[in-house]
Amino acid sequence: MTTKKVAYYTLGCKLNYSETSSISRLLKESGFEKVAFQDQADVYVINTCSVTDNADKKCAKVVRQALKHSPSAYIVVVGCYAQLKPQAISEIPGVDLVLGAAEKFNITAHLSDLVKSGKGKVIASPVENANFFVDAFSAGDRTRSFLKVQDGCDYNCSFCTIPLARGKSRSDKIENVVRNAHQIAAMGIREIVLTGVNIGDYGRRMNDGSDRVVSFLDLIKALDEVPVDRIRISSIEPNLLKDEIIEFVAQSKRFMPHFHIPLQSGSPKLLKLMRRRYKRDLYESRVQKIKEVMPHCCIGVDVIVGFPSETEEDFLETYHFLNELDVSYLHVFTYSERTNTQALEIEPVVPIHIRRERGKMLRHLSEKKRRFFYEQYINQSRPALFEAETDGENNMFGFTDNYIKVVTAYDPLLVNEIRKVTISGISPDNKAIIEEVDHVYSHVL
Repeated sequence: MTTKKVAYYTLGCKLNYSETSSISRLLKESGFEKVAFQDQADVYVINTCSVTDNADKKCAKVVRQALKHSPSAYIVVVGCYAQLKPQAISEIPGVDLVLGAAEKFNITAHLSDLVKSGKGKVIASPVENANFFVDAFSAGDRTRSFLKVQDGCDYNCSFCTIPLARGKSRSDKIENVVRNAHQIAAMGIREIVLTGVNIGDYGRRMNDGSDRVVSFLDLIKALDEVPVDRIRISSIEPNLLKDEIIEFVAQSKRFMPHFHIPLQSGSPKLLKLMRRRYKRDLYESRVQKIKEVMPHCCIGVDVIVGFPSETEEDFLETYHFLNELDVSYLHVFTYSERTNTQALEIEPVVPIHIRRERGKMLRHLSEKKRRFFYEQYINQSRPALFEAETDGENNMFGFTDNYIKVVTAYDPLLVNEIRKVTISGISPDNKAIIEEVDHVYSHVL
């Protein structure tokens, strides 16, 4: 019997990458051979996102690309878009199977017959059925792993479809997270990134069915004892980022001085319309607390432009708030209308061209923020983890503990190594140029 080949493509967040990797391991255990997406495969698994309208459109494009590589391949679509719009996906030419949130980890049961019927089959149940936790972590990149600790969300932000796509907040038990972290470390992976939909909500609806109460702080204290060099927190809501968490990270052996904290808007009016669970003053106090105990800490910010009813004054309020705030970079999202969200009822709608102009202004501000942050560390030394990624010009990249992207001449002996580096300057495209690499640095305790 010929071994069937399977290729994967992931759209969206770190959580999706962790789940694609786990699906890959499930199929490997069932006898499938993993190949690169650009290779010919018998099956293509596409893990989708639905945070923005653009992410939806990418799904159809990836399907077309897969069929170019292998016209007779069996196409399976999973992920958030698959839960939200399974019927629409099934009608994309070439799609054979659509699995919803409660069905995607049972994928092996649906791949016994890979005969294309010409019509997509949908196996998707109401999102309420996705009331269990399936652990996951990525392992395709030896440098870092995305470790899933939490899934779903009980928040109902007016612009967001994630609760509709992933269900209610639920968590893995600490013992299992720690066991997975040990497994990741044993693979030689140097950095773990904790991921989930709302990881600050960790402890709700535990995977073991118990009523015990644990918190995100309990989790990171347990993980701090795992023998891995680095752990990062992917993204955490400001109202859930307690002082105790900040103070623990400041003295931790493993956790890096780096937080990514969604803001979404600097306008109190818009924060209320977005149904966010904090006020602007609280966000500002979180940043101040971090910088008080970790002046070197990198802070990233999510922000949305063009939300319904956003006036020029509202936007400028956000712009000036971020300009004055001691943060390091921005992830800017241009608002896009999402089916079944409360934001659709808010008027007036901001014209697309204005949304794009505002997004461009904030991305420019982000580059200025990043350069200012990097420049503070010129002529200073910090530990950097180097990756296999190159720029096509014989340069390789790495990230310092506080998330400064560094560049140096490619050296295969540096890949997946942590070395003390001295930053000599900043390139025009905002990368830190390394003057010196210390070949004896080691961190694990």
